[in-house]
Amino acid sequence: MTSTLETPFATEAQVDAAIADLTRGAARWAVMGLRERITLLERTQRSVAGAAGAWVAAAIAAKGIPQGPLEGEEWMSGPYATLTGIGAVVDSLTKIANGKSPTAGLKVRRAPGNRAAFTMLPGSLLDSSVLNGFKGEVWLKPGVSADEARRKAGLGARRLGEDGGVGLVLGAGNVSAIGPLDVLYELIAYNRVSVLKLNPTFAGLAAAYQAAFAPLIDAGLLRIVNGAAEIGQYLTAHPGIGHVHITGSAVTHDMIVWGSHTEKTGEPRLDKPITSELGGVSPIIVVPGTWDDEDLRYQAEHVATQRFHNCGHNCIGGQALILSADWPQKEAFLAELRRVVQDLPERTSWYPGTEKKIAAADAAYPDAEHLNGRVLLKVNSSTSQDALTTEYFGPVLAHTELPGTGIDFLRAAVAFSNDRLDGSLGASMIVAPEDRKAMGAAFDEAVADLRYGTIGINVWSAIGFLVPGLSWGAYPGNTLSDVGSGIGIVHNSHLLQDVERSVVTGPFRPFPRSIAHGEASLFPKPAWFVTAKSAKSVAEHLTRFAAQPGWSKLPGIFNQAFRA
Repeated sequence: MTSTLETPFATEAQVDAAIADLTRGAARWAVMGLRERITLLERTQRSVAGAAGAWVAAAIAAKGIPQGPLEGEEWMSGPYATLTGIGAVVDSLTKIANGKSPTAGLKVRRAPGNRAAFTMLPGSLLDSSVLNGFKGEVWLKPGVSADEARRKAGLGARRLGEDGGVGLVLGAGNVSAIGPLDVLYELIAYNRVSVLKLNPTFAGLAAAYQAAFAPLIDAGLLRIVNGAAEIGQYLTAHPGIGHVHITGSAVTHDMIVWGSHTEKTGEPRLDKPITSELGGVSPIIVVPGTWDDEDLRYQAEHVATQRFHNCGHNCIGGQALILSADWPQKEAFLAELRRVVQDLPERTSWYPGTEKKIAAADAAYPDAEHLNGRVLLKVNSSTSQDALTTEYFGPVLAHTELPGTGIDFLRAAVAFSNDRLDGSLGASMIVAPEDRKAMGAAFDEAVADLRYGTIGINVWSAIGFLVPGLSWGAYPGNTLSDVGSGIGIVHNSHLLQDVERSVVTGPFRPFPRSIAHGEASLFPKPAWFVTAKSAKSVAEHLTRFAAQPGWSKLPGIFNQAFRA
């Protein structure tokens, strides 16, 4: 059956019809063989590639992004992330269809705490070339063996014939690949088809999404809905919806589940399961070392990226910069950070409510610095602690200090991040290779003690979002009444069970300085840096590569990347 959606749904009657269509689509997906599923996903990948330009144009219009390098953000966090996600799922389904585990070919090692760690990046020679010097692992929960994980991997793709029903995906309003990738995971991991309810900020993307995902829509596996809060409420309560997944804030989650953000006892108002990704206050831990001027500059750009990418409207944006009070270069680093922030292009905050959050930060921190439309504030024992517990979701970066150096500082920073900051979605740390080596096994143990769903070492933890083999979600253990950064994971293209977290590692210095200092990296300044002048061109080339990977596309990528 073909469903043409010239306009998004806006009425309850249209929602009812959509759910009826999807109910029939779920039954068809249940009896669809793996080869047929692979063919459908490959068609979808081609349609996403064909609609990529319109998709990016709609996202740029939604955010009011000026022409130039910043447009690269929308290529990377929209079509590129989606194309790599679909391609990775196709690879896993192909392995299963050939009688293999979706983990076939993955290297595995033992991580601290009796954990199995599967290497997801690099996953191929092409990965090694495109992201040279980067590594990504999925860590399983303690005690789960690699052999057990390989046997159990597959999730819903192993359960052919299962009808997972119809779910509701409440899409994010800040990153355009989030909703589509959540829909993909629901379909593959749970055999669940979806209504994708767009956030109002992305209402203008409906037509581009419908073109991109036409094969899934035509197959009765997806419907895309625009509408006000009343439509969202109607959908969450609809008897035809069996599951809800939300990306947003804990307040929104609690209003859906409990009808209140403060009264969360008794029976939940929501009568169906819900999973979630809800953000928080992400730390950036800087391990003190002896850095030269170029290191200071590069890492200042790195920190600025983690906060001010996408205008600060990222659930994984680093908000709490943790420095050593005993680091002799602390003030030099902060001075370099100020220079970087001051020199960034002017940008208007586009996410609704940002002005109120900036005003709240200013009220709590009267001495906050304003640098070219961005806010830098200091937290200590005599100031407000709001920046540690309030996700500002905007261009606000807090810095604080802890005593110590080396492993003593790192352990203190890990404990501070675990105990004092709100949420557990992602954490990043910056450490020079020689300082990491000096800490030895104690460094790895400190990483294991850091209770976050994605950890970035010399790379922003958000890059885990772009690696489909990695998991994405809060550290496990949250509950409906204390939801933190959410419940459950997505992405996880190798379909592992018992996932605890993902760990991504990058080079401390870009090429060629990384090679000169003994690091194995040929990667220039990353395209996701807010200071990367060739970000748009690199991201467009990467998107074309993700649509159809091949060695012939690598020279174009590197040619642009080394202009950053």
